[in-house]
Amino acid sequence: MGSIMVLGDSLSFYGATGGLAADDPRIWPNLVGADTGRDVELFARIGWTSRDIWWAITQDPRVWAAVPEAEVLVLAFGGMDSLPSPLPTALREQIRYVRPAKLRQAVRGAYGWLQPRLSPIGWPMAIPPAETARYFEKIRGALAHLRPDLPVVVALPPTHDSPYYGNVHPGRIPTTAAISEWARRHRLPTVDFYPVTAEAFADPAVEMNPDGIHWGFEAHRRIAALMTPAVRAVLG
Repeated sequence: MGSIMVLGDSLSFYGATGGLAADDPRIWPNLVGADTGRDVELFARIGWTSRDIWWAITQDPRVWAAVPEAEVLVLAFGGMDSLPSPLPTALREQIRYVRPAKLRQAVRGAYGWLQPRLSPIGWPMAIPPAETARYFEKIRGALAHLRPDLPVVVALPPTHDSPYYGNVHPGRIPTTAAISEWARRHRLPTVDFYPVTAEAFADPAVEMNPDGIHWGFEAHRRIAALMTPAVRAVLG
């Protein structure tokens, strides 16, 4: 029996208090694995966009090792693509390299102050929707070249309620539309993470991460309940 291979971002492994190990039984990929009786191979990092996933599948030999054994591939990324990024994403990624430390702290502080205040502009986004769809197709095409028989399930972007992004998410709808249209063209099943996450963030009784981006375990269970039937359907 093969495994469920998940390509994702930090929403795949973060809980209400921070990041968790890839084998933690409470995160949604492993809940889906338990429900379907499959092992899970999770490849994800905080902040990963579709561009980062492309780099991962082309550069990470662990991904190459997992592909032959996979029974199903779940594409659970794209939410980071849809976030407002009025300051260039490349700037944020380069802050860690600024020296000396005091200057780095000052730059990080300025970025953190400006980002939420400029986010309501809604433009530019971390990655434009058309570019997101292009990366999805590059990823699908590359993996289909290796495993043309590998079924794929696509997760549509969730939402957030984060003060770090001005509590706004204008890019979700166009990004979701672009991914949905791409998935439709290739007849790939989709699972929409938006309703569950919107409801969870709006309900004070549901524990979520204080950052307004990541989820608590109840939300992970609800996401798993959505994803499990889709995975079962393609497993046959």
